[in-house]
Amino acid sequence: MSLRPSANRPAPLIVAASLVAVEGLLLLAFAVLEIASLDSDRVAMGATTSIFFAAYGAGLLLCAWSLVRGQSWARSPVVLTQLIGLGVAWSFHGGDTTGVAIGIAVVAVLVLVGIFHPASLTVLADDGEQNSV
Repeated sequence: MSLRPSANRPAPLIVAASLVAVEGLLLLAFAVLEIASLDSDRVAMGATTSIFFAAYGAGLLLCAWSLVRGQSWARSPVVLTQLIGLGVAWSFHGGDTTGVAIGIAVVAVLVLVGIFHPASLTVLADDGEQNSV
């Protein structure tokens, strides 16, 4: 069994998976920063926050790798993450955080477009499922 992805993966799927991997790495970095800033007054909150973001980041990295390998199960958590990202972007719009909101929204939309591109849907189709998109 080869760990290398098949060469017939469409570019939109590769772009989407790459952006998801970057999101996963950023969440892992956030977990490390949260651990580094632990304070004796909030040990439990800092530890659980770190564990949550580390698990979420690792999960996104697994999903990104699975997308590149053409495994359809990874679609759902990736789409859910992007929809959450759009909600977060909406909450950040206005004021000094507008740039952050635009960045989050652009990445989320790019990933969703890549996931729902017809060529990506064909690659990610479950066995026996035919996409007529």
